[in-house]
Amino acid sequence: MRLPFRHPARLLLATLLMAGCQSTGATAPVAGTPTATGVSAPSAVQAQADVQQSVSFAEWLAALRAEALSQGIRPQTFDRAFQRVKLSDRVVELDSSQPEFTRQVWQYLDSAVNEKRVQDGRRRLQEHAALLSRITRRTGVPGEILVAFWGVESDFGKTTGNFSVIDALTTLAFEGRRAAYFRSELLAALRILDSGDIAPERMTGSWAGAMGQTQFMPTVFLRNAVDEDGDGHRDIWGSLPDVLASTAKFVLANGWKQGEPWGHEVRLPDGFPYEQAELSITKPLSEWRRLGVVPLDGTELAGDAPAAVLVLAGHRGPAFLVRANFRAIMRYNPSTSYSLAVALLADRMTGKPGVQGSWPREEQSLSRDERIDLQQRLASLGMEPGAADGIVGANTRSAVRRFQASIGEIPDGFATKALLERLRQRS
Repeated sequence: MRLPFRHPARLLLATLLMAGCQSTGATAPVAGTPTATGVSAPSAVQAQADVQQSVSFAEWLAALRAEALSQGIRPQTFDRAFQRVKLSDRVVELDSSQPEFTRQVWQYLDSAVNEKRVQDGRRRLQEHAALLSRITRRTGVPGEILVAFWGVESDFGKTTGNFSVIDALTTLAFEGRRAAYFRSELLAALRILDSGDIAPERMTGSWAGAMGQTQFMPTVFLRNAVDEDGDGHRDIWGSLPDVLASTAKFVLANGWKQGEPWGHEVRLPDGFPYEQAELSITKPLSEWRRLGVVPLDGTELAGDAPAAVLVLAGHRGPAFLVRANFRAIMRYNPSTSYSLAVALLADRMTGKPGVQGSWPREEQSLSRDERIDLQQRLASLGMEPGAADGIVGANTRSAVRRFQASIGEIPDGFATKALLERLRQRS
């Protein structure tokens, strides 16, 4: 759910300009310029309102400083970090945007696991074989998994984001829809600066504050960053040993099981119970064997470890049996498409084939309005899709399955334009 902003970022930026960024006596000055932000000059009436709003920000910043100092962060660290801080109009815009369309899983994989990235990843595996081998011996996380994270997160360090992390987190903590979360991340970023691991000028990342070559949030950095190269700094921006060792520690903490595969692309038998194809539904491998699930790579489903079946594009698309290590990847980023991209990129880099099944590429994405319409129509039929928020999650997929079963279709939970049209015909 998106919460309304207290007031627009554009107003905030004008506020700081008109108020001259006055401090309450406990904070460093806050800078901002129309040239940097594209803010036009406010009217006299607006300026007066803006000055009143600036007091609110100054009080907020003073309270943040007091909280930071109470946590042991040195005053000079805080003051240096906020010496030139700017509230970002662009950050608020990105945080509040609702994409009209979402990409289909195959479109995401086409981008994330393209041939160039596979070849680049193979070169990285060879170039850094000794480093990766050392980290794998210590953690049990395979080198190809670490390089796959590196590739998907930043294209091997090429696209790490050029936002000031302090600017971005300050904007989101003061103005964003998840202010409490981003305030904790901002305080964590200040602890990183206070430790001397990185200078404020080098602490850059995404608009949401994800940092470095594998895009750690500050709290993740504090728990998992490693000084692998021994220079006294945990540097996930410029030190590849630190980047890869820190990623390995994070993946291991997320439950990586040494020696186990992430999963398999599988063939499902005729009559497979597609209502069971959901990440939240796990069964022992022996039960999936009994149901006729067969890996396409020729391996056998030995043992009784828990696993789930995913059909991300319905019964006409590929099917995957995913295990504990797939979930460990998902704890890095809670998206099945993302996790599949990391897993498949790792496989491709080591010579395994890509996806064998065919995606239903003729299926177009539903727009956000269409997804909401779908949810509302399912609800009107008593299918219980949950909130009409335009997000097709587990509840909506379950509702789609119920509707599919009611009209005699395979209940695979895949929401399509044709399915929406069938729903509209029922109205």
